[in-house]
Amino acid sequence: MKNHRSLTPRQEALAERNLYTAIAALRDAEEVRAFFRDLCTPAELQAMADRWSVVDYLSRGLPYREIHHLTGVSVTTIGRVARFLVTGHGGYGLVAQRLGKWHLHAARAAASAGAAPADAGRAAGLARRREGTRNG
Repeated sequence: MKNHRSLTPRQEALAERNLYTAIAALRDAEEVRAFFRDLCTPAELQAMADRWSVVDYLSRGLPYREIHHLTGVSVTTIGRVARFLVTGHGGYGLVAQRLGKWHLHAARAAASAGAAPADAGRAAGLARRREGTRNG
């Protein structure tokens, strides 16, 4: 993230919160589209759209290489999205679930199966630990 030397951490957190509040105030997809087109560069929008499409493909259980072939998104980015599906803040899953595009077990399986061997083990271990924390 960009470091704003003139802002305190509290000011940065407030600015971020204000952005989220502005997004939450939008009423429909067209308003969100207009806001994001003003807010973001075309490259930023494309990167976010690419990541979101990866979520859908991962939830269907597609392998990383196939997702790369379909989307052009790098395998590294696909792995990053998969890790956030398993160990992130829950945002991808929340929205996908609300849109009826989310199957948690399928996404976890895709995240583990499609990752490089070291990442797959780490992702699976983190998922197990996370489940233990919820159930314990």
